[in-house]
Amino acid sequence: MDRPDTTTRRRMLRASGLAGLTAAGAVVAASPAAAAGSPSQNPPAYDTVKELLARSPRQNLDGDTALVNGYHRPGDGGGMVVRWDASSTAAPNGGTVLAPAQATAQGRWIQMHDGVQDFRRFGHFDAERPADDALDAMVEDPAVHRVEAHTDLLFTRRHVFDRSGIELDFGGHTVHSTGIEKNTHDNPFGAVLAFRGTVTDTSVSYALPATVIELTDTFPVPDSSAFRVGQWWTVQVDPVKGGGRDERELQKLVEITEIVDGTHVRIGYLNGWELAQGRTLTWTRVEPVRRAHVRDMRFLGAGDDEYTGSHPVSYEYAVDCDVRDIHATGTFWPVIMRRWCTRFSTERCSLKNPPTVFYGGAGYLTQQIYCLYGRVSDCVTSNVRHLNDLTASAYCTVVNCHGDGDDAGGNPFTTHGQYEHDLLFDGNSGLMDIANSGAQWGISAKRITVRRHVCSWFTANTKITDLTLEDVTVIARPTFDQAGTLTVNADGAQVRGCTAKFFAVAQRSARSRRPTVISDCSFALPAGTVLVQTPVTAPVHFERCVLTGLDGVVLRGSGPVRFTDCTLEGANGSAAPLSVGSTDLVVESGALRDTGIQLTAVRDQRVHLTGGVRLSGTNGSGALLSRSDGPGRITWQLSGVTSDTDAATAHLRIAHGTNHVAATSSRFTGGRLHLEPDACADVLYSSCVEDGTQRTAMPQDGDTVRTDGNLVF
Repeated sequence: MDRPDTTTRRRMLRASGLAGLTAAGAVVAASPAAAAGSPSQNPPAYDTVKELLARSPRQNLDGDTALVNGYHRPGDGGGMVVRWDASSTAAPNGGTVLAPAQATAQGRWIQMHDGVQDFRRFGHFDAERPADDALDAMVEDPAVHRVEAHTDLLFTRRHVFDRSGIELDFGGHTVHSTGIEKNTHDNPFGAVLAFRGTVTDTSVSYALPATVIELTDTFPVPDSSAFRVGQWWTVQVDPVKGGGRDERELQKLVEITEIVDGTHVRIGYLNGWELAQGRTLTWTRVEPVRRAHVRDMRFLGAGDDEYTGSHPVSYEYAVDCDVRDIHATGTFWPVIMRRWCTRFSTERCSLKNPPTVFYGGAGYLTQQIYCLYGRVSDCVTSNVRHLNDLTASAYCTVVNCHGDGDDAGGNPFTTHGQYEHDLLFDGNSGLMDIANSGAQWGISAKRITVRRHVCSWFTANTKITDLTLEDVTVIARPTFDQAGTLTVNADGAQVRGCTAKFFAVAQRSARSRRPTVISDCSFALPAGTVLVQTPVTAPVHFERCVLTGLDGVVLRGSGPVRFTDCTLEGANGSAAPLSVGSTDLVVESGALRDTGIQLTAVRDQRVHLTGGVRLSGTNGSGALLSRSDGPGRITWQLSGVTSDTDAATAHLRIAHGTNHVAATSSRFTGGRLHLEPDACADVLYSSCVEDGTQRTAMPQDGDTVRTDGNLVF
């Protein structure tokens, strides 16, 4: 049977939540250091911290332990086990270091813990008074690896920490920042919780003696003995000559994984862009923050500008630092701000109603600059500028994130265009804009993949190489973009299974080796849409697509365009035909209804219809196939075409310029054929069927004309 004093002690421990710490107290009480000072072997218990500190220091022996049942009252969660350190002169902080009420030069009660700390053990049970001192005391204590909050809190300072191996868990409670100290100008890293690694004064700059190829992890250095495996370095290349002020292909925080030889090191990153001989790389050694995590917080922003505004978390020069379950309202700078970060996740976070969506860099949920190997998932935003911004970042993923309220100035998903590469967006919703922040940063990106995305506006028409879109749905929204816009860059773009109203192909770069292909898509094009824009010189291939609402749609670029098994449907019987400026147009199989093709003849052109393509209906020009009176020489090749139209419409009308015509194995029903002799340099018209078709003009057979061998009835 327990002795009465032991039973009473255990009851008090259970009431104060300290049962798990009794073993620690017993160990200290029995330790050699404690025995040397002959401390009490039966620790006394006190109801509150105030009662403990009222004890006269003269009663304490070095190594004495005591139990405190609560901070302000027994069982309030602020209880603790403490040990008397007779020689300590540490500054009291109200929690881990406590000084007796009777002031002494030395002698402190030191809180004992297993590395897990709690704001209640510093006397914080609400947001009535700032908890900044307690935060600093816990985070800066190397013995603490986890800090917990069990109540709402108030912070009025912007804290900067350089320590690793700590987790801050706010237990779903609200963090307030009313009255927070003034931030500095243009400083998105002035967060309440700012974790920042240490940048050393060790730096190496080196002009590349040869080209560094894309997708290599081995880099030349002047002397590899300056590097050690396991070290972390920032590496960046000098700006692109003649480019934007901040236009660089490489800016990352990387780990040295191998010393290859005396002049080469291997890093934990496969670079995404080729670097030419003579470009200068600058390496700077960093001691990063590692494994500093923030969890489960509700945050209320304070202030409405860059100085008074607040936000919860930032990381700079950090590795393996994760954020989860932060739900913010009214923050000015990004809720989670990262720069020079590698390997991280941001999960289940949200932001609504920041004070501005127009100030550059403000009103974001999360921004990543010069970051690697990140994952942003299951996040939501309302009425923000950006849900996620990836700037000069690579090998990152954004999954199941959703932004609403984006009518007034912000697109939830963006990249800056500072040479991002190998990014994946999967299963998200909200406006999207890739590599479109301006020439200052390069407007470049590579290997961006977007899958299963829903939005009302999607722009990716800058220098974006090898863009892949799969199952992207763009639905016009009257409160934002009534056109329902989707635009891409013809530099290796692959667009599959997508739907939009307005669709356009632009071209700002020509870096890719893969073709630009639009397949299995549906577009309801507004009248006058420039489907292929003027700068496009790359081949563009449409496969199994449905284009409806056509009325004066334009293929203006000079590059070849091919339609394979596509359906092109005019808005009505009086709609203008497709205006084509391409040097080479191929239509294989598929169908054209109530539309047609009119070549602009602004340059020499070739048009080839084959594979059983079907033309039907009519259009506003009165001809399904025709040309304008331009200077270009046109080569017409029709093979296996079926065309059916009314008596007033021409299947083929050639009345201007110089034309070379070959029409074979085709069938024309109704309508007219008009081949003006003076406009035809040569004609082969043979093995065709005319069913009720009127010839309004046809050249006479001769050395350059053959029109026999047809079935006419």
